[in-house]
Amino acid sequence: MDDQKIRNMEEFAALSGISRPTVSKYFNDPNSVRPSTRKRIETALERYDYRPNIYAMNQNRRLTKTVGIVVPYLADPTFAEIARNIERRCIAAGFRATIFSSHGEQALENEVLDRLRSLRPSGVLLAPLGRKSDPEQFARFCEEVPTILFDRNMAGIGEAFVGSDNYSFVTQSVEYLTRTGEPPCFFEMKNPSNPNAYSRRKVYLETMEKLGLEPMLVSVDGEGWALEEIGYEGAIRALESRSLPTDTILCSNDRLAIGVLAACYEKGLRVGRGSGCALRVAAHDDHPFSRFTCPSLTTVGHEYDAVSSRGVERLLDLIESGGRFDCRTEEFLPARLVLRLSA
Repeated sequence: MDDQKIRNMEEFAALSGISRPTVSKYFNDPNSVRPSTRKRIETALERYDYRPNIYAMNQNRRLTKTVGIVVPYLADPTFAEIARNIERRCIAAGFRATIFSSHGEQALENEVLDRLRSLRPSGVLLAPLGRKSDPEQFARFCEEVPTILFDRNMAGIGEAFVGSDNYSFVTQSVEYLTRTGEPPCFFEMKNPSNPNAYSRRKVYLETMEKLGLEPMLVSVDGEGWALEEIGYEGAIRALESRSLPTDTILCSNDRLAIGVLAACYEKGLRVGRGSGCALRVAAHDDHPFSRFTCPSLTTVGHEYDAVSSRGVERLLDLIESGGRFDCRTEEFLPARLVLRLSA
């Protein structure tokens, strides 16, 4: 027997070399995993003398085997990619995943919370609208349903938060662009729908000032989630009026940047770093289609696998713990700079 004290299922999975969802699936139903895997788990159980919180697990079996996943706007490919990754991991752990979209509206977000209550899920992974959310409704829901927030944090709400670090996104993009050419302007919507836009603007301003540079905001009109169209129309206006303050455009997100690239093509402007290029364009998120734009888009990307895996791990820990942690935790995972032809 190994003397190392194991506190939870996550630590047991790491030490035994078996994925956390597979271990959870075994404890829910030993016959649901392959015999060879079951033997490895049971050998590890003997070695580490680990026993899960059986009381909490029995309590959780009274709930449905459903996990709720909520995103602000499912048609946005970035949210769709995160939701897809989370769903597959929940299924691997033996849960049925039900996905909801708030469609960018507070009333619909509140309606989703009510529908989830009626489903009595084992737990929920929830990406809130952010500033548009109703904090009282959210706090009440998270008191009633075991909830992990992802993508957008709301201080003090939910048992934990897991998401990408907007500071990591923007500092990498600004520092790279400044090092390799003219400092970037920040191309954004005046009234952004993306819940991370405000944080990214704030970090851009702070990073430019830290580098001793004058921040340059290009805030374009538009509301809602038609971000490519908003980016295109805003860039057309800026190009026609020759109002861009620099030849380097850093977009708040990749979907705006796709619109900017389309506007540049229409105006006959070559984008990139080579000879004859008029502008550099970069953005944030690593949208699933950004490597297929023309030119391919330089961006700072979510670690989709890491955010999804960690979010599901924390949710499984929460379910195992009976729906409550001793204290709320926040994890901000670093993003990665992805260099492509547009910058």
